[in-house]
Amino acid sequence: MIRAVLFDLDDTIVDTTRLAEMARRNAIENMIRHGLPVDFETAYNELLELIAEYGSNFNRHFDYLLRRLELPNNPKWVASGVIAYHNTKFAYLKSVRGARKVLLELKKDGYILAIITDGDPIKQWEKILRLELDEFFDDVFISDYLGVKKPHPKIFKRALKKLGVKPEDAIMVGDRLYSDIYGAKQVGMRTVWFRYGKYANKELDYLDYADFTIESLEEVPKIVRGLNNEEKERSDSEVHAD
Repeated sequence: MIRAVLFDLDDTIVDTTRLAEMARRNAIENMIRHGLPVDFETAYNELLELIAEYGSNFNRHFDYLLRRLELPNNPKWVASGVIAYHNTKFAYLKSVRGARKVLLELKKDGYILAIITDGDPIKQWEKILRLELDEFFDDVFISDYLGVKKPHPKIFKRALKKLGVKPEDAIMVGDRLYSDIYGAKQVGMRTVWFRYGKYANKELDYLDYADFTIESLEEVPKIVRGLNNEEKERSDSEVHAD
């Protein structure tokens, strides 16, 4: 029987991809507005390359952007980028459509709920707390705090152990086929691939590891109930057969 539902955070519970794109665009526009002598497309594409190389959690994107553009270090330009980025993030941060409804529904049904996410612990907790989602979850597991990233089985096993749940009694919901779905399946969990965000058409070599594919998060409660009804019917038939 499914007792626990585990979720990824970015582009599963929190609408991250659209927010990040908007914040980066606004940052470049504000830097140009305050004197950055480069056209938008050149600066924006350079920023995207930088993020791809150093990762989204690197804390000196705008400093390095100036170096890559062969421009002098200018604190005003860097500050204007940082301000626009954070103002956008705070103003437009939102949960994925239907997320709160789904979490409330599952919570009312008595399921254990948790998050397993990669990323910087402070940034991930900031998203959870700003959206007031922490009350829904029994625990949150963040890779950079635990020292192990998805899809490594250790992060899933640690979460299941802490929650007191066997792998076969848990289901993982995530937007990434590789880190979320493949990772969870390797330890024996059921899996739901949420086809959403920037990974909606990527990592398709791992599609076979998804037990279910959904286009809306609101499909999750129905899937969980369906699995438990199937298990109950199977158990009842075995009892009657005896």
